[in-house]
Amino acid sequence: MGLKLPHPWIPNSSPEVKKEMLRELGISDVMDLFNDVPSKILLKDPPKVGFGKPLTEYELRRKFEDIISRNQVFKKPPLFVGGGVCAHHIPAVVRSLIQRSEYYTSYTPYQAEIAQGLLQAIFEYQSLMAELYGVDIVNASMYNVSTAASEAVRMAARVTRRRKILISKTAHPEVIDTIRTWALGTGLEIIEVKRKEEGTDYNDLERKLDNEVAAVYLEHPNFFGALENEIKEIIELAHSKGALAIVSSNPLSLGILEPPGKLGADIVVGDAQPLGIGMNYGGPSAGILGIHNEARMLRQLPGRLIGATRTVDGDEIGYLMVLQTREQHIRRERATSNITTNSSLMALAAAFYISLLGASGLRKLAEAILGRTYYTINKLRSIEWMQAPAFEGGTYFREFPVRFKNRKVEEIGKELVSKGIHIGPYLGRFFSDLEDCSLICVTELHTRDDIDYLAFQLEEVGDKL
Repeated sequence: MGLKLPHPWIPNSSPEVKKEMLRELGISDVMDLFNDVPSKILLKDPPKVGFGKPLTEYELRRKFEDIISRNQVFKKPPLFVGGGVCAHHIPAVVRSLIQRSEYYTSYTPYQAEIAQGLLQAIFEYQSLMAELYGVDIVNASMYNVSTAASEAVRMAARVTRRRKILISKTAHPEVIDTIRTWALGTGLEIIEVKRKEEGTDYNDLERKLDNEVAAVYLEHPNFFGALENEIKEIIELAHSKGALAIVSSNPLSLGILEPPGKLGADIVVGDAQPLGIGMNYGGPSAGILGIHNEARMLRQLPGRLIGATRTVDGDEIGYLMVLQTREQHIRRERATSNITTNSSLMALAAAFYISLLGASGLRKLAEAILGRTYYTINKLRSIEWMQAPAFEGGTYFREFPVRFKNRKVEEIGKELVSKGIHIGPYLGRFFSDLEDCSLICVTELHTRDDIDYLAFQLEEVGDKL
């Protein structure tokens, strides 16, 4: 149109263009489009973004490098931060494979005849995850563990035609928040079950469980990194009332723990982040969701399934999408899910990672993480003003809570950061009775020297405060 744009990045920033668009919409003020947004969160003034002019590629790169150079990178020692997303080693072969063009653009393979390689890779992911979690069927895939858990809860309600969901307070608080959000408008009642120290309060669960409960959701290991000692009893109790058991597990822990599907869980969920996926500032990842081969469950499974069949002559195996329950394919009110994409690239990274390790490699890795967990606990126990773990009697994997006696968690955290150590999250963010506690996470990345350095600096910092 030959108009000079007031803002170089916004094509429709010209007043003349805006006026024409408003006229076409039949409104006089653009804010009429946002009248459902609470006024207290609306900006009073335009945001101050940009640098006043369009930048060349080189100028942009210089600006970007200047900004990211201010980040503090924790590599020696690696992060001790837990809470769901943790630092793990990513083999070079995994990084290399997911950069191949046929995988890197792995969106929905609608045309099976030209996507056999990708379909087979996704099929292998499903098969590997099903074996790992002890179930028959795993979809491909959810966004992360919180969306997988939320889909599992809604799926359980459809299968049982019940409206109550019991969730253990030992589950990740942000997963619980996501489930609550996804339950809005569905008529589901989310009821939290008390925690008892590091585990689920079995007696409180028994009191709240009735014939209107669709499912019981818990994590094993849970948010605190603790194993649920009564997990079999909880699953059996849920089944005694006709409720489904949904169990979320860290996939690496399954190198040494019995899979949740073998324990009796009806729906299993997890997050593929530990399986060759970077921390990526919190995402992307891939959500794992699996079930046993039951018709009532399969009909309600969200997302996609890749199946295998033989060609007409029987000589070759062919792969195709056998289930896709997204809202855009069928009437929205009948859809089992409103997730309109998946995380195929991240799911493939997990498949490559598991294939690389194999069963014995996964077991050795899990044993290494377990050993580091208890080496760290024993080192920190020697510090007089610390309680490690914060709850006595539990069994921990990868993460565990610590209690700082008569010291402020935030002050200790700041001092440690100045020493190149990062722990967390602080549990007071989520639990009012744990304001003096923090999570500490150790993985295969942490050496004995790293853990000894953590213990040394914790003692030094604590003695000064």
